[in-house]
Amino acid sequence: MNPLQVDEVIHYLIHRWGKKYDFRLFRRGKFVYFQMMWGFLGQESFPLSEDEYKKSIADKIEILNRCGYSEEVREWLKKVNAKPRLGRAVSLQLNLNEKMKEFLT
Repeated sequence: MNPLQVDEVIHYLIHRWGKKYDFRLFRRGKFVYFQMMWGFLGQESFPLSEDEYKKSIADKIEILNRCGYSEEVREWLKKVNAKPRLGRAVSLQLNLNEKMKEFLT
């Protein structure tokens, strides 16, 4: 299983949607959600610099890689048709595994 890389994720974002969307990672019940948010790098109201954005993405990807979700996330990024819109994120629902429990409370 190849780990996800920041540049790979950014490539999918630019190739599919033309924007570097932000992501959020959280737990709800028995699931973990990896959400592509409507905010993106370069948007006037986006609060992060390019370096901060890459660090934020790297932190989330590190958790996903360590917990064994890299292939599921990679396939989702390649195939998801939805596009985030203001107030509506696009979510990947992942089954919560034991490794992930230590990262998300």
